[in-house]
This record gives sequence, C-alpha cells and structure tokens, in this order.
Amino acid sequence: MSARGSSNGRLAVFVASRFIEPVRRAIAEAFDAVFAETSEPLAELARSERVFDAIFFSLDVRMGADRIAALPPGIRALATYSVGLDHVDLEAARSRGLAVFNTPGVLGDSVAENAIFLMLGAARRATEAIGMLREGRWTGWMPDQLVGVQLGGRTLGILGMGDIGRRVAARARAFGMSILYCNRRPLSEADAAGAGYRPTPEALVADSDVLLVACPSTSETRGLVDEALLAHARPGLILVNIARGDIVRDDALVAALREGRLQGAGLDVFAGEPRVHPGYLELPNVFMMPHVGSATVEARMGMGRILIEALLAWQAGGRPPNQVA
Repeated sequence: MSARGSSNGRLAVFVASRFIEPVRRAIAEAFDAVFAETSEPLAELARSERVFDAIFFSLDVRMGADRIAALPPGIRALATYSVGLDHVDLEAARSRGLAVFNTPGVLGDSVAENAIFLMLGAARRATEAIGMLREGRWTGWMPDQLVGVQLGGRTLGILGMGDIGRRVAARARAFGMSILYCNRRPLSEADAAGAGYRPTPEALVADSDVLLVACPSTSETRGLVDEALLAHARPGLILVNIARGDIVRDDALVAALREGRLQGAGLDVFAGEPRVHPGYLELPNVFMMPHVGSATVEARMGMGRILIEALLAWQAGGRPPNQVA
C-alpha cells in the first residue's frame, strides 16, 4: 500500500530518535520531516496537529502493542533504524495495517568487527590492562603479568549463524580459528563455508573455546544462556554477546565468571539497557561496550540510506526487500 504523502507530494515523516547529522540531513532532503524535540517523542507526536505518514525511530523508542494502538490515525509505516525487531510488536503493527521496515545487511561488517574486538578484549584481559595503566599501577614489563590467551588455534562456536554470524566467522578464520555453529537447521554447504554444525546449544558450548551469541531475541531464545547451558562449557570458555542482553541470564553468567568456570566475557548488549547488572562492573574479566556494535559512520549512513530508499519505494507502490510487515 502506498502512502498519501504531504501536500507537496513528499511523505510526512515524524523522526522520533536522534541521528548523526548526515542522516538527519538525508531524512530532511527526502521527506517532509519533523524532528522530535523532547525526550518523550511519542507524546510529542500525539500532541501535534500535523498528520504524518510514517515514523522514523530506533531502539530507544519501543513500539509495543499499546503504543501502536495509540498512534495517530494517519500513521501508515514504521521505519526502525535497526536490524533487530524485538522493540516492535509486529503482530500489532500488522493488525493495524502498518508497513514496517528495518535495516538488514548494511551494519553487518561493523557489528562483526566489534565482535572480534570483544573477543580480543576478553581474551587479552583488556579491562585489567586498561585499569592498570589509567590508575598508575603499572610498574613495568613482567613475564607473568596479564597473561591471556590467543584466539588462533581455538574454536569459535556461533549461536545463530545468520548474516552477522557468517561475517564474524570469516574474520575469525583469518585468526586461525575453527568455526562451529548452531541454528535450527544446518546451512547450505556454501553458507557454512566449512563450519561444523551442532544441533543443540549444549553440544555447541561443549565443543567451543569462544561462544558468540548472535541469534535474535525471541520467545525461544530469551534466557537461553543460563546456568544449565553454561554447565556444559569447556574450562576457560569466553562468552561474547553482540545480539540482545536478554538472551543471557545475568546471574548465571556472573556466577560462572566469578567462580572461574568461564575465563571471560565480552559484552556489547545488556538486559534492561541502559542498566547493567552490578556483578559485571565488579568483575575484571568482563570487557564491556555500551551497545555500539553498529556505531561507525559507514553503518549509520547505510542504515539511514536503506530506510529512506525503502520508504520512497513503498510510497511509489513497491515492496522493498527490507519490509518485514
């Protein structure tokens, strides 16, 4: 279904999240756009006397069923500046007849690079090393100081071998790592590119030195990485999460790290963001980033571009490939 557009023929778009300036300019050039000015963008939208066709937003604006039901009647499309859709109630959007667009593919390389960064940070005890330098505790080189592990020769297990998982695998092979993965079903030979398949998360964890959580957050995966799963881990396992925080049970991971059953963790996402489980803050073997996997100029610009192109194609009556509802 195409949208009506504003009086000048351009889509009327309410921009509910903050974006980098080049993305803001691109949105303003493509649409009849109004940018939210408060920290309560949907309340601001509800007060507006203008009629909008679409909302341009990101993970900081949750579109649950109640919020979708309360949207002004003119809204016909939701464009989320993300790959993940766990902040959007797709069934509620479909019931209301809303088109929904996301940003697959364009941020994959940036997120994959960040995954490698987290692996290295956890393996090489980066949190401890940075603290030692910044706090003035480094007294010079010593042969037993901050001895970590190398990634080469170890096995990376990827829980959720989708597009990003495959990009991480390609980079990990350059380090000399072997690759295993667990999906609901095996990949084609071409997509697996030599990676070994494990039919269950338990089997994957048991055979991995590094576990990468890269699956979507769904009713099946939330809380999947729990005490029972971690009980299958090899000694010295490193866990890296670039997916969503609620896939990992924080208490279980903190306990395994504190007790030395896991060597370390690299985390870019957290349950209840921006809150972080206090246990992580106390552990020197946790290397953390504040959900910045796609925070590169290239990814941010690509995300804006794919959404702008999708909305324009939809306005013209097409169905772009990144339309998910």
